[in-house]
Amino acid sequence: MLDWFKVHVQYIVPKHLTSRFVGWLAAAEAGVITQFFIRIFIKAFKVDMFEAKYSEPSDYKTFNAFFTRQLKEGIRPIEENNKQLCHSVDGRVSQFGKIIGDEIFQAKGHNYSLTTLLGGKPELAGIFKGGDFATIYLSPKDYHRIHMPIHGKLTDMLHVPGELFSVNPLTAANMPRLFARNERVVTIFDTPVGKVAIVLIGATIVASIETVWAGNITPPAGKTVQHWQYEDQDVSLQKGDEMGLFKLGSTIVVCFEPNAIEFANLQAGMVTRLGQPFAVVKEKIETSSDSE
Repeated sequence: MLDWFKVHVQYIVPKHLTSRFVGWLAAAEAGVITQFFIRIFIKAFKVDMFEAKYSEPSDYKTFNAFFTRQLKEGIRPIEENNKQLCHSVDGRVSQFGKIIGDEIFQAKGHNYSLTTLLGGKPELAGIFKGGDFATIYLSPKDYHRIHMPIHGKLTDMLHVPGELFSVNPLTAANMPRLFARNERVVTIFDTPVGKVAIVLIGATIVASIETVWAGNITPPAGKTVQHWQYEDQDVSLQKGDEMGLFKLGSTIVVCFEPNAIEFANLQAGMVTRLGQPFAVVKEKIETSSDSE
């Protein structure tokens, strides 16, 4: 009954208003009050500050600065093997597997539309049908910067307005089409394994989603899908480079073309760490027509 209430109360809570208010508070330089809440947060969520570039709460003037803290140099070595993709984030695997037609598996009893996830753009969704996906949840204690799993050149970015439901495991297991309903930023890259989509999912009290090439994408949220194309601009990032961040926690969904990769020992519920092996480049089988 309590779990049912936690999920369904989200339908009536003013999520955008609440998130923007929390975002305003998180950006405030409130001195000892800010330090107090940072210390409470570290204790409540068991945040490992040893890994942070700046390990003392007093090093951060705002809660946002603390939440988007950088890691110490070298604490997350990036997988160097060119045949391996690396994990983009610190988090936990929610789900992974094949994209069946236009459907992505969310949780038992719940699928959602790939086309809807990618902003209602069938020309983008068609690239990934029959491919592979992985959904990674970033909990409040995690490092909240997103990095590239493989080097790539940006071709498209979309901002898709939507809801701001929580994306925690309880809500993901009970909220139909969650990731295709929430506000999100879709990025598409050309890479050595074909097109790769990295989708940054917004959530309750996510104050902002940013990318390194465009800065703050949301807020403001807007009411229509915005689509930017970058074919004539060289926005290229190497494996392990930072590509964006969340101000307060959320989820990413990564999509690959068919026959592009094989996941490296992924399991639902497993902890992920930036830089560790994520997937293996799938060897292309040469046919007789290819060799002629």
